[in-house]
Amino acid sequence: MSQFIIGLDIGSRTIKAAIGEIRRDRELVLFDIITAPSNGMRKGVVSELSDLTQSISPVIGEIRNLGKKALSNIYVGLGSSDLKVHSSIGVVAVSRADYEIYQDDVNRAAQSAQAINIAPNRMVLHAVVKEYIVDGVKDIRDPLGMVGNRLEVSSIIIDAFAPAIKSVTKCVEVLGGSISGLILSPLADARTVLTKNQKELGVVLINIGFGKTSMCVYEEGKLMHASIFPVGSGNITNDLAIGLKIPVDTAETIKLSFGNALAREVSARDTIELSKIDSSAKGTVPRRFISEIIEVRLAEILELVNNELRRIGKEQLPGGVVLTGGGVKLPGIADLVRQELKMSTQIGVPHIEDLEIVGDDLHSKIEDPEYITALGLLLWGKDKHLESKNINIPMSGFLKKAIRYFTP
Repeated sequence: MSQFIIGLDIGSRTIKAAIGEIRRDRELVLFDIITAPSNGMRKGVVSELSDLTQSISPVIGEIRNLGKKALSNIYVGLGSSDLKVHSSIGVVAVSRADYEIYQDDVNRAAQSAQAINIAPNRMVLHAVVKEYIVDGVKDIRDPLGMVGNRLEVSSIIIDAFAPAIKSVTKCVEVLGGSISGLILSPLADARTVLTKNQKELGVVLINIGFGKTSMCVYEEGKLMHASIFPVGSGNITNDLAIGLKIPVDTAETIKLSFGNALAREVSARDTIELSKIDSSAKGTVPRRFISEIIEVRLAEILELVNNELRRIGKEQLPGGVVLTGGGVKLPGIADLVRQELKMSTQIGVPHIEDLEIVGDDLHSKIEDPEYITALGLLLWGKDKHLESKNINIPMSGFLKKAIRYFTP
């Protein structure tokens, strides 16, 4: 039986919803990506509940037109800067007399790792397993079927401010939507654009959105860190509005149409007649001046990222930097990031081999870095749906280990 899945990315400037359906052949079909202006969300946090609900309403309405069950499986991205990342280790004794590790042992170890002290007004979003340890032997990916006395799990626990999460949840549920998962946005981004090889080598993924900038670091195939900063491409727009004494909407147009992340790449002779963009604006402005404003603000954002990488000891990663988000569409941004972070840099490309696309007009949206998070939420939802349906043929932990041992 087919199943609708919705990836809902609620940004500070726009709301994006990726609509997909899992069919009987287990293929995920992308039907549409809906966008709508966003009000009531600021830097990843709900600032006005009624405004945000009103902004989400037309998106929910379009989804509802697909059928009664279309709203029953929504995965929502979360990304406020108040998140906290903890490292935790859970330890249990293997319960069976023959000391073979079963799923219930793994579950108990994972629950033990989540038993950390957090404030009552915070809630755990993710408990991401880094590695299992059996009798002191580290870096085990799957301990099922192994034999040992003691099982440990090293996890990263991510928690966030509970009232902020509940506000987002309320906005969706009051409109008739049913939330199946709350996903940290950087993890959804990673699901879309990072390859297995990049995660193994070590890579930092940076999403520059309108209201915030997020990052996550992978190494040896494991999530090592995640962070969100309350500054984004909207701050560049505001800087331009102040520096040029023009309305914010006009500044956004100038940024996207004439901006460059590297001022030295722009000729000092190039100028812009402001009245051609906004009839109320007067005078001319050098394009290099515009780019200087953009470069300074971007450098400040990248300094925040660099400080965080320095703090966790990941200043050099062989996989380099992968950029995504609406803010990375500025010309020259990859070169600026390469200059500031001193690592190889590329714009993220979505890996959608397991996604069937209906309609040629969707290809341009899929290639737009602004829609990466919505796609990641959709793919995350597919993964969780297939896991819950136990698609794979059941087999004992020992048999799984034997197959993996003899398979190249």
